[in-house]
This record gives sequence, structure tokens and C-alpha cells, in this order.
Amino acid sequence: MRLSLALGATLTSLFVGAALLSFIWTPYGITGVNIAARLHSPDMSNLLGTDHFGRDLLSMIMVGARTSIAVALIAVGLGMGLGVPLGLTAAARAGGWLDEIVMRGNDLIFAFPSLVIAILITAVFGPGAVNAIIAIGIFNIPVFARLTRGGALSLWQRDFILAARVAGKSAARISVEHILPNLANLLIVQGTIQFSLGILAEAGLSYVGLGAQPPIPSWGRMLADAQTMVAIAPHVAVIPGMAIVLMVLGLNLLGDGLRDALDPRLRGRKP
Repeated sequence: MRLSLALGATLTSLFVGAALLSFIWTPYGITGVNIAARLHSPDMSNLLGTDHFGRDLLSMIMVGARTSIAVALIAVGLGMGLGVPLGLTAAARAGGWLDEIVMRGNDLIFAFPSLVIAILITAVFGPGAVNAIIAIGIFNIPVFARLTRGGALSLWQRDFILAARVAGKSAARISVEHILPNLANLLIVQGTIQFSLGILAEAGLSYVGLGAQPPIPSWGRMLADAQTMVAIAPHVAVIPGMAIVLMVLGLNLLGDGLRDALDPRLRGRKP
């Protein structure tokens, strides 16, 4: 197993496992306030210390992982679920009016930075995890649509696709039975990359108050709450910041490792 794939899978599994475990157990409750224990440094009773309300940071990180992963995963699923069919349809009608509409729509969304679009949507419809999912998911749609269209266009010229057309199969059936399976590896790798970007986007929205709302913990809001206390309790900011960094790093390494493992052109080239 390649080093990047192993390390990425390990980091990702660590946070996913912590998120799943938080459904049934956390070291302490996340809603209780203990002012007497506020801003305690990491020790044996609180392995990662406490925040400005005296809440256990390890428990907050675990539940925050659940929030970030859920938002990013659903947003990527939304983008893939809508973008892939659009890309397949555009490729099957390459050069036609439907293809032109899909590509111009992609260009329109790409003309604006993703975080600006997310802030605009959540500012109009209100803050919250659901609106954050919609905002992040909308930007994922053209990413998967363009990727799918580009990959499908090259496949439509292959001999096995020409044979399927001669056999009388419709464009829709060819797209589902032949084109999509050959794009699966590409979509899986891109999905991990978009997942990491979704984690960053969710943290950014929460940081400015437009993501998941209290009492639901979020890594981005934990950073925002800690920014005025860095001088007196740096662990309050460092810990959620490191959680974001390690989660994104793990997903990027996982995507890089999957690309090397799944792409036959890259097999055997890297140690």
C-alpha cells in the first residue's frame, strides 16, 4: 500500500471513527457549562483541555467532526448526484443546445468564488447546517458536471462504445452501462478532493456565523470563539485548527493515494 494512501486512510478513519463514536459516547457532555474549569490546559481529566465555558475540548472536537463530516459528505453527494447526470447528458448531446446550456451554467457558477456563493446563500436564507449543505452542494454540481463531461467525451470515441451504438443501444443506456462505470475511478478521486474542500467551506461558514448554529459544535465556530483568547489559552484555538488541518490533509492524501492506485498509467511509478 502506498504511503500517502495509508496515511490518508489512517487520518480520515481516525476522525470518522471519532464522529461515529460521538453518537453513543463522549468523555463529557457538550452542553454543560463549568465556569470553574474554564480555559484549563490539557491534563489527565481533560486530555485536550477546556474552552471558555469549561466544556471538554475533546468532546467538542468529536461532535464537531460529526457536524463537519455530515455537512461536507451530504454536500458532495448532492453535487455528485446532480452533476454527474448533467455531465453524462451533455457529453451524449455534445455540440447541441443542451450541452451548451449545461456548460454555460457551469461557467456562470465558476465565475464567482465558492465561499462567496455560500455566504450569499446562507445570508439570504439564514444560517444553519441545511443551508450550508445547499450552498456547498451547489458549487459541487458544476465541478462534477464538467469532470464527467470531459471524461465521457473521450470515451464516446472508443471502439466499445461504437460497438454498443451499432448494437442499437440508446445514448442514455450507453451512458449508464458503459460510460459511467469507466468514470467511477475518476469520480471517486474527485469526490475525496471535494470532500476536503467541503470540510474547509463548512469551517469557513461556521467561522463567520453562517454554518451550524449553537448548541451544535463546529470546528469553525470553535476557532471564532477562541480568537480573542489565543494569548491566554492558545490550546483553545490550536486544537480545532489542527483538527481541520489534519482532516483536510488526510482526505487530500487519501485522494492522491487513490488516484495512484486506481489509475493504471500511474501504477508502479511511485514507491
